[in-house]
Amino acid sequence: MKKHDKTRREFLVRAAVGAGAAAGVGLVPAALAQNPEQPKGTDTTENHSGEVQQGAFFNYEDAATIAAFTERLMPGAPGKPGAGDAGVLNYIDLALAGAYADLQDFYRRGLAQLDAHCRKSYKESFVRLDAARQDEVIAALEQGKVNEFTWPTAQAFFETVRTHTMEGMFADPIYGGNKDFAGWRLVNFPGIQAVFTPADLQSKQAFTRAPLIGLQTKGPMQMTPTRNG
Repeated sequence: MKKHDKTRREFLVRAAVGAGAAAGVGLVPAALAQNPEQPKGTDTTENHSGEVQQGAFFNYEDAATIAAFTERLMPGAPGKPGAGDAGVLNYIDLALAGAYADLQDFYRRGLAQLDAHCRKSYKESFVRLDAARQDEVIAALEQGKVNEFTWPTAQAFFETVRTHTMEGMFADPIYGGNKDFAGWRLVNFPGIQAVFTPADLQSKQAFTRAPLIGLQTKGPMQMTPTRNG
């Protein structure tokens, strides 16, 4: 694992724990102004074959871009789950089809501008760039140095995708991410336990007893993806 990847991972893990992301959601940036120009809807009916499939909101191309982008934000390593392992793409896709539906145009426009930048600067889409160039693009977004971005701004797009990556890694699995409690295991968060013994409550040691239990085990709630275009 490259030093750059390790540093990024450690930063996001510390940020997630500090913000309480391991316990739930609610980290969406507040300063997301609505775009006065409504771009055309993203086609979600076209079907493609490949590693990444379209979902409740994303079409194939956008899903592949977000999968690659989030994996560079939270790269996997041996014994260390990354965004792909935790199902971050699925989390963001379901969120944009439901609770975060007001951010659909934000994502559509941001992804279109990201594609325009990559094709202008590298003659390829983001997903076809190697890891080093993907990191260059992400760093430029973070620093606001991408001229192709107007609304959302490059920094706003970066910050939003990073925030949603953290949510997908560390929120309760009922929301579609944190697959197999990958994020919780990464930060040694025990989740909801069926029983806490008196010894558990008095102990000052890290709580490690299995099993991990998410909200989906506490009731009949199920998430049914809806298709929005």
